[in-house]
Amino acid sequence: MNIVMLGPPGAGKGTQAALLAERLGTPHVATGDLFREALQAEMELGLTAKSYMERGELVPDEVTVAMVRERLSQPDCDGGVILDGFPRTIEQAKALEEILGEQGKKLDVALFIDAEEEELVRRLSSRWTCRNCQAVYNVISNPPAEEGKCDVCGGELYQRDDDRPETVRNRIVVYRDQTSPLVEYYRDEGLLVTVKSEGGIESVQEKILEALHVG
Repeated sequence: MNIVMLGPPGAGKGTQAALLAERLGTPHVATGDLFREALQAEMELGLTAKSYMERGELVPDEVTVAMVRERLSQPDCDGGVILDGFPRTIEQAKALEEILGEQGKKLDVALFIDAEEEELVRRLSSRWTCRNCQAVYNVISNPPAEEGKCDVCGGELYQRDDDRPETVRNRIVVYRDQTSPLVEYYRDEGLLVTVKSEGGIESVQEKILEALHVG
């Protein structure tokens, strides 16, 4: 199956994509990883992307699309792929259709992992970081042994601005504004499957497998 994963920050999209990839035996292709790998290998596309990022500019669609095209052409993607972080816009969605069409494939499902805003804020604002060694804790899923103190070096834990509830709410608003047209696009195409991110990781994965009719 060729699957696109959609979902707001904090919905657990990456975790569920990795579990689903393992279950289906298909690659989990996260565009963030593609960028990092291309930069580390000093590939031409990676260096091009780096030049934009160093100027504080968004990486153009054509660079991202070229990276995805190259990755999807590799033999391990012949039996299907789970895309995480791409597409983010309708233009990228159309580019993906073109890439898959060139390879004689098609998109099977756009899987939308959704969650209530308050739950997303709770999850995302539970992250704390050590001032000394930068170790990261989550007071819900990975709390320190002693409140406010790093297990590794004993340093003070603090909450970064990005992890504060008010900032998290803004991230969610921006995401929904940018992504809602893409969700509607896939709904109109008859490809959208929505699963609520409620319960534990295993519970959500079971709901996904049921929605995809995977035994």
